[in-house]
Amino acid sequence: MFTLTILFQLQGGDPPESATAVRIGIAGLSHSHVIPLLREMDRGDLEIVGIAEQDTSLRRRYGERFGFDQSLVYDSLEEMLEQCEPEGVVTFTSIYEHLKVVEACAPRGIHVMVEKPLAVSVEHANRMANLAERYEILLLTNYETSWYPSTHEGYSMIEQGMLGELRKIIIYDGHQGPREINVNDEFLSWLTDPVLNGGGAVMDFGCYGADLLTWIRKGQKPLNVWASLKQYKHGVYPEVDDDATIVLTYPGMEAVIHASWNWPFSRKDMHVYGSTGYALIDDATHIRFRFKREEEEQRLQVSQEVAPFADGFAFFSAAIRGRTQVAPADLSGLETNLTVVEILEAARESHRTGKTVSLEE
Repeated sequence: MFTLTILFQLQGGDPPESATAVRIGIAGLSHSHVIPLLREMDRGDLEIVGIAEQDTSLRRRYGERFGFDQSLVYDSLEEMLEQCEPEGVVTFTSIYEHLKVVEACAPRGIHVMVEKPLAVSVEHANRMANLAERYEILLLTNYETSWYPSTHEGYSMIEQGMLGELRKIIIYDGHQGPREINVNDEFLSWLTDPVLNGGGAVMDFGCYGADLLTWIRKGQKPLNVWASLKQYKHGVYPEVDDDATIVLTYPGMEAVIHASWNWPFSRKDMHVYGSTGYALIDDATHIRFRFKREEEEQRLQVSQEVAPFADGFAFFSAAIRGRTQVAPADLSGLETNLTVVEILEAARESHRTGKTVSLEE
């Protein structure tokens, strides 16, 4: 098993720069994935120095709920950046606004981590990548599944050849639907907007599978993409898809991504089949596997220590401090997530045209 973490020990005296809390700003509060961070604002690896959010009702409601003072909140991102001078910004806006965050942060040398996916389109993604390269900042994408111990244990099984040559990977991500699980109105308003989110379930949950597949394939793009998007709940989600099936063809292997706002229960699981074995990654910590035909299926509960970090915020802080190096082909890496956006755009185009879309290397 590999780890991205570099451990260090303090030998007394003032702590080194790498050990101090990272100054972090928050761009937006409308994405409910911000809630775990607001619950832990006193964590030692980072310090929240400012929040940018125009919605006064939202920021007041969250301030009362999580106990932060309104003096911490600014109407504009630019004002927060100038006044608070964060080292990094975590982004909880609509996906469309990710570009605006990078446009504000990159020239100031401020690192950025966005919530998945990276961008609504290849055009936006490329503009963001160019800014990150020009100003030499980290531009990372956070996925919940990146910090599942089972994700990394399953990857280790693949890398060690325990499954043989990969033949098929099927990835399931989704839940009952954002309205059905009662996401807050501010989140729902852009999550179901075809411009602000770039689509519905295909973007919201299709990105998980595209990210995992690109990582497993070490950055390799699929040869082609075919997709079918459905609106089973047209009355609930009239402007975007609520179910997506994406088929990706790789040399010697096929992958299928099932992304849905129609599952009876929430799920994030992955089935990996090779020539000599399989691994069924059921959730964050459980794997069922079989490596030889004569063996019965085995079950494994994976320890949290197998994951390189407990969450994306610890990862972002460590990356800024240089305690971990982010390779382009990592789960959160920029090159990986440029490919993710390309896959999602190809899926939307395939559905629109009814044709398979080829991806050129």
